Amino acid sequence: MAAIEKNHDYHMVEPSPWPFVISVSVFVMMIGAIAWMQDWTPWLFFIGLAGVLYTFYAWWADVVKEANNGVDHTPVVQMHHRYGMMLFIASEVMFFVAWFWAYFDGFFRLDDVEQYARVAATGGHWPPMGVELFDPFHLPLFNTLILLTSGTTVTWAHHALLENDRQGLRWGLVLTVALGILFSFVQYLEYSHAAFSFSGNYYGATFFMATGFHGFHVLIGTIFLAVCLIRAEMGQFTPERHLGFEFAAWYWHFVDVVWLFLFASVYVWGAWGVALSH
Repeated sequence: MAAIEKNHDYHMVEPSPWPFVISVSVFVMMIGAIAWMQDWTPWLFFIGLAGVLYTFYAWWADVVKEANNGVDHTPVVQMHHRYGMMLFIASEVMFFVAWFWAYFDGFFRLDDVEQYARVAATGGHWPPMGVELFDPFHLPLFNTLILLTSGTTVTWAHHALLENDRQGLRWGLVLTVALGILFSFVQYLEYSHAAFSFSGNYYGATFFMATGFHGFHVLIGTIFLAVCLIRAEMGQFTPERHLGFEFAAWYWHFVDVVWLFLFASVYVWGAWGVALSH
């Protein structure tokens, strides 16, 4: 027994079926998506999606158990988890840089004589002629205030946890989740009143891809924080051990910052001096 006793600070993960299960599920979902787009059947896609969602739950449940047993997630392992989350957020930053690049490329390439297709797609104007944009100081500004407020409530919850204030933690998370849901609802209202579509013009494609992917990240972050709320109610977070909540707060602040850049560049700067849809 002494020969196999753990004498290091690293977490040697037990054999797990979940990497294989999620690989098969993603493959089935991909084939199902192709079948759905070919008007065959959508069911294969949803079977794969169900497998992916179940694997998410089961795999993360195993990670939570490892975090709560007081043995596996040593300070060294937690440090590496933080590095991993930092790299993940850095990759997300570059993901959104690509969409900002595409958006600004539509403007800065208008005078490039080699970009005939681009000029033809935009009519030589950015945004294209005839496209009525959102009033940035209506629903977009309201959503900005919602996200900024949610950033303060999640910070409140974090400080409450550090001070072992369970009520402050609970209500901070409840308010943050509620504000995340409200943001998604307001964005749905905004999209339903859009005077332009995803297809048909270069502006619509870049606008909906950038803001739509951000909305998807808000949805993921809201679920992330809702899970943290459930775990907090179960007493799984302490002032000393709360890495899952800390990562959720990091992710939420990242979503806040990305929205500020979207609001300033896509909504305010993009709508400067053009026709607005009220």
